[in-house]
Amino acid sequence: MKFISGNPFLKKVDGKIYIDSIPLERILRDFRTPLMILLENKLIENLTTFKSVFNSVFSNKKFEGFYSFKANFLPEICELIRANDYGAELVGLPELKLALRVGFPSNRIIIGGPYLSKDLIQASVEAKVKEIIVYNLNDLKIINSIAQQFDFIQNICLRVNSHKFDSRLGIILNENNLIRLKQIVNENNNIKITTILSHYSTQMNNFEQYKKNIQSIADNLKKLSKINLTINNINLGGGFPEATVIKKDQLENLAINIKTSLEELEIDYNHIYFEPGRYFVGDIGVFLTKVVKVGENRWIFLNIGNNICPKFARCSLRFYNLSKINEPHNYKTSIAGIIPTDQDVLAKNYFFTKNLDEEDIVLVTNVGAYTLTFSNRFPYPFPKICTIQNENIKQIFDPSIDHDISLQ
Repeated sequence: MKFISGNPFLKKVDGKIYIDSIPLERILRDFRTPLMILLENKLIENLTTFKSVFNSVFSNKKFEGFYSFKANFLPEICELIRANDYGAELVGLPELKLALRVGFPSNRIIIGGPYLSKDLIQASVEAKVKEIIVYNLNDLKIINSIAQQFDFIQNICLRVNSHKFDSRLGIILNENNLIRLKQIVNENNNIKITTILSHYSTQMNNFEQYKKNIQSIADNLKKLSKINLTINNINLGGGFPEATVIKKDQLENLAINIKTSLEELEIDYNHIYFEPGRYFVGDIGVFLTKVVKVGENRWIFLNIGNNICPKFARCSLRFYNLSKINEPHNYKTSIAGIIPTDQDVLAKNYFFTKNLDEEDIVLVTNVGAYTLTFSNRFPYPFPKICTIQNENIKQIFDPSIDHDISLQ
């Protein structure tokens, strides 16, 4: 038995392909390409691994994980994550409605972003969410005013700028902003700043990036102490790569290094939060697609493209010719999509099979995170979407019936 893409739920057994426990030929018999498949057992494995690692390493502190809905907001996925005792990290009102609908308790919901509409703030305060994340000091007065109407003290998380090159997100705690913040806190009694958040980057598999993020937290906590503002909790955001990219032992070493760095910088906190998105769902998603054209100079065209597998998603894409899975994949091949532009390139000089034929079935892995949320549709429908667990396959989206996955 051989795992494909390092994923134990994508297997080659005696020359045959299995997705979880279902033979590939059964799937191709019942569904046409392109088809998106989400592996429930892989999701459960990722959720379990992350929690066990961080609970173990941060045993003397309270660790909490909040799933970043923007990575993949399909209700079936969010509900499974909620059932595994994670909270929700949200950016907008449609996500809040979805989170409440699938059963996330309001005290396990944190929500915020660069733009907080009054409707979002009101709905969040009314639901009594755990925290509202603020990127702009002007939002604090609006939150206080709305919280006053509900006779409620709303907990606030300050998203500070990580000072990563070209980052525009978060509050820069310069002298003027510290003076403003102190005044706002003193004059507004229906808000309470409880947490500081710094998020450095995405796909971080180098501890130095996490270390810079931790240093940002330390520097900003010192600034806040100068205005006598005590912060109880720290949030280091997400940024973890796909679980097939960072193995359990690597994740353990990363967690240990994070804890050690926090101790060396003498950062005091009651709770530590993380917001995994890609780590949970990145490698649970695969596309089954096919070659629709073989061009010159070893260019092949698939029946998906950047419309549904966008570069903006920054996935660690892997490609396998399932029709010739027993042949070596060591011939450089460029892979393009179906959008009528030369920019629709999925991979260049990717190692693939020597023989290339139209109708070859291609597996694209690590597409569970951000492909749907960043997709642009173009003039094409979404593919059908199925979940697989063991020998059970369930269709959860049909474009001819459901039309769209956008949250309303």
